[in-house]
Amino acid sequence: MSASHYTVRVVEAEAVTPGVRRLRLGPADAGLLPPVSAGAHTVVSFETGGRLVRNAYSLTAPSLSGESWEIAVQRSPTSRGGSAFIHDRLREGDELTVSAPVNLFPLYRLAHHHVLVAGGIGITPIAAMAEELARQGASFELHYAVRSETEGAFCRDLLARHGPRMRLYSTERQERLRVKEIIPHQPLGTHLYVCGPERMIEAVLADARSAGWPEANLHAERFQAPAGGDPFEVFLARSKKSTTVGEHESLLEAIEQIGVEAPYLCRGGACGECLCEVLGADGEIDHRDHFLSSEERRAGEKIMICMSRLKGRELVLDL
Repeated sequence: MSASHYTVRVVEAEAVTPGVRRLRLGPADAGLLPPVSAGAHTVVSFETGGRLVRNAYSLTAPSLSGESWEIAVQRSPTSRGGSAFIHDRLREGDELTVSAPVNLFPLYRLAHHHVLVAGGIGITPIAAMAEELARQGASFELHYAVRSETEGAFCRDLLARHGPRMRLYSTERQERLRVKEIIPHQPLGTHLYVCGPERMIEAVLADARSAGWPEANLHAERFQAPAGGDPFEVFLARSKKSTTVGEHESLLEAIEQIGVEAPYLCRGGACGECLCEVLGADGEIDHRDHFLSSEERRAGEKIMICMSRLKGRELVLDL
């Protein structure tokens, strides 16, 4: 696997909204978990429906003690097994396997000011950032867009903790997050962080770029579930194994099901860890990642197996 793994026990499980469940995870033995910085995530592994599920979840609070981690999971109406299992079957005392924390969305420590923007369940890494910045006495502001305060995770807690530094936008109250009104008035050296639905992330980044913000000052976290598609065959040249990638599973998941451990970190098409060389493709590669350049996509020689697929009959990989 790509990282060390730990067995944890569900110490506490709480419904923070009708659609979001918070889990506090502690070490299953007498040891400690690794420290966690704001923006980090872990990959949670469990068996459900006769198959192995591995999903990445942001850790909702920084932790140096190693006594526990926290994640918050939103129930998905199109769940492929992960969120349904966590909401309906997981109980306090149950054990899970988690990866060592990986931080692909870190705070820039030298920033003069931090603008934190979250939409929906995208609050999970952003809440950790706000907590860490508050502890350090750093300058920041938090903007959180929700459908309603009832549906928004941690709304009351965040308002109580961060008060005037936080602005909540509720669709129910016909309030809209207008980034164009926020970004022009920031001091030099400000960094912006955004997590939420894909369309929101792209809109926020586009507004910042239009306002002249440098790319180095823009940070985004994306955790997308791999979308399905028509089944296709994959042959792993080095492993000499083949399998069918099903309609509702990713290429990475199909490879794992036949006992081949492919590298991964984010499982969301952003980090580049699961990049594989394409040796042959009877069809068109459907690139769905956020890592490869336009030129690399056109060349058709590489694929991010956590998100991308083939529109065709067979894919041959150097794996």
